[in-house]
Amino acid sequence: MLKRSAAMVLALIIVFSGLGMALALEADGNSRKGKYLFRKSCRGCHAEGQQAKDMSPVDMTQAQWKQLFSDYKKLPCYDKWGNVPEKDVKDIYSYLYGHAKDSPSPAKCK
Repeated sequence: MLKRSAAMVLALIIVFSGLGMALALEADGNSRKGKYLFRKSCRGCHAEGQQAKDMSPVDMTQAQWKQLFSDYKKLPCYDKWGNVPEKDVKDIYSYLYGHAKDSPSPAKCK
């Protein structure tokens, strides 16, 4: 019984550490800074009643955010971003990706 429990604990550790490494590889920006930048730079247009569709991290899956940001310079609103540095774009992506509806910690509210 003890061996089985130890094996299960080890398996869980491997699964969760692999998940953490996968997320780190997918989104190498600063999610906390990305949340701030998203609210500062994106919510002005992407909020209810504004000129662009309301948007939050839980509106898409991680795969959808990844696809959307794979060539973010082609986004319809990219010209409105001004000179947003590449690092800031990675931070925003990290926030959106890390809190997508299928992520381990989806955003709780918009």
